[in-house]
Amino acid sequence: MLRKKITILALLLCPVLSQAQDTASIAPPQLMVKEIIIQGNKKTKAYVIEREIQFTNGDSIPAAKLAEELEKARQQIYNTTLFNEVSVTANMLTAQAIAIVVTVHERWYIFPVPQFKLVDRNLNEWLKTYKGDLNRISYGVKFVHYNLSGRRDQLRIYLLSGFARNISFSYTSPGSNPSLTEGFTVGGGFLQNRQVAYATTHDNQLQFFSLLPKDSGQKAPGGFVRSNWFASAGYIIRRGLFNRHTIQVSFSRYQVNDSISTQRYNPNYFGNGQTTARIIDFTYNFSHNNVNNTTYPLTGKRFAFAVLKRGLGLTGGLNMFTVEGHYNRLWHLGGRWYGDVLVSGKIKLPFDQPYYNQQALGYGDSYLRGLEVKVIDAVAYSFARNTLRFKALAFSLPFPFKSNSHPRSPFTIYTKTYADVGYAYNKKKYDTYLNNRLLYSGGVGIDVQTLYDVNLRFEYSLNQLGKKGLFLHTQVSF
Repeated sequence: MLRKKITILALLLCPVLSQAQDTASIAPPQLMVKEIIIQGNKKTKAYVIEREIQFTNGDSIPAAKLAEELEKARQQIYNTTLFNEVSVTANMLTAQAIAIVVTVHERWYIFPVPQFKLVDRNLNEWLKTYKGDLNRISYGVKFVHYNLSGRRDQLRIYLLSGFARNISFSYTSPGSNPSLTEGFTVGGGFLQNRQVAYATTHDNQLQFFSLLPKDSGQKAPGGFVRSNWFASAGYIIRRGLFNRHTIQVSFSRYQVNDSISTQRYNPNYFGNGQTTARIIDFTYNFSHNNVNNTTYPLTGKRFAFAVLKRGLGLTGGLNMFTVEGHYNRLWHLGGRWYGDVLVSGKIKLPFDQPYYNQQALGYGDSYLRGLEVKVIDAVAYSFARNTLRFKALAFSLPFPFKSNSHPRSPFTIYTKTYADVGYAYNKKKYDTYLNNRLLYSGGVGIDVQTLYDVNLRFEYSLNQLGKKGLFLHTQVSF
């Protein structure tokens, strides 16, 4: 009787046991990371590289996702901009255990190079407006060490003279604690300019003040008309791989030539006819960066949010509160096609700001392609850039001189088409032709990417004014 009950129970449990065995048999196999081997790093600390890898010793990775995880790790290590080449592979130790091998080729980290720096907003303004005038160049020495202690810390020193003077330094250590999640930045220096933009014309061109009259016939620059002492310090938090918080405070003291703030030029330069401004800025910045290549991204997304408070609002000096945001989404569309959208915007409060606080479109990375030589002052603006790219060519050439670390120089060429749209608001009393109206432009171009993330962009654009032409942009990581 007992044997019959056991037999019946076994028959009842067989389907359950069979189902459990089937479930176990289809569960994806896991591979455990037994060790991570770093090789090729001579200057960079191994733990700095390991900090960028999303898994560590003892973690398990689904076998089906191993290739994807290895590629993520490679991209994240490459995006430190410390290496020319990165490879991440897995060696099987047992049927369930692997060793991760990271091989890097370090870049040159020290660049004590002669410096020739344009004083104009961009290369296009220098070429188109000033016909490549060599008098509008600052020259001297720029010393940069991108990996001073092997912990991805950067030291920059500028010793420049010429059209503008720049004696300054900055030091950034993004991972100063043992877990590399907190860091700091400090900087300071002294700047002088022989020419200052004191107003913007109705057709969106800058008007400059200098000590040489326009009809003097002299090309050499006059004396300095603006000086600036500054110092800054910041605290960096980076707990994960893609998010970074920066809290920074800076102080600047500006002094301009007495004539600039007169009725003849612009008494609203600093506001109320002032020729001296002591500016204290408190800034919070959050950034998320999860792209395949931080210097020339093709896939992924990145966004940033920043809040700035300028002035304490106690002494009647410069007083401004700004909020700005940027969002960039990039897609692989299949084959060799890529697309991306960048949306950016900023607002400054209160709306009635002195001229010094009104810089908007046309400065830095805030511009519409095809309107690079125009300046649009604003207290609120937004714009969107839309780009479609095609990877046309990829090849390498021998390095110009013998180098064990750089035997060949890679080149990748992309063709593209684009369309931009934007809007810049300012109060009517500061209005120019391009304020308070829809802005748009478009064009075609070629991007060339090569060693050390040097990017050259050749763009032929047409804007809403009916103006067209070739515009050049460069991005150099050293």
